[in-house]
Amino acid sequence: MQTDCDNDWKAKLTAEEYNICRQKGTEAAFSGIYVDTKTEGLYLCKCCDAPLFESDSKYNSGSGWPSFWKPIQSNAIKENRDESHGMVRIEVVCAQCESHLGHVFPDGPQPTGLRYCINSASLNLDPKK
Repeated sequence: MQTDCDNDWKAKLTAEEYNICRQKGTEAAFSGIYVDTKTEGLYLCKCCDAPLFESDSKYNSGSGWPSFWKPIQSNAIKENRDESHGMVRIEVVCAQCESHLGHVFPDGPQPTGLRYCINSASLNLDPKK
């Protein structure tokens, strides 16, 4: 069933962004605009502009998606158990608007050992001035 809220998101987001952010889709590996970005700044939620990650925590994981070893603050994101596609993963969503961001895996660099594997389409980069 379509809601007014869904219509608002469809008006604000492109079809791909809506699929990823609101319907838990995934962009193709190596297709996102932030995969190889080295620009310093803040990565914000595409839907609500909440700060999520700093460029200082971004690294090249080779996975095909922008990867970060920690969120800007622990309460910036929420984690949910995801049993879709025949596997068990931990989904990462924006704590403010619950936009789907990607997943977190325990194979990242120190000091956290975590890899936040995030869809470019769920982010906006606010470059350092």
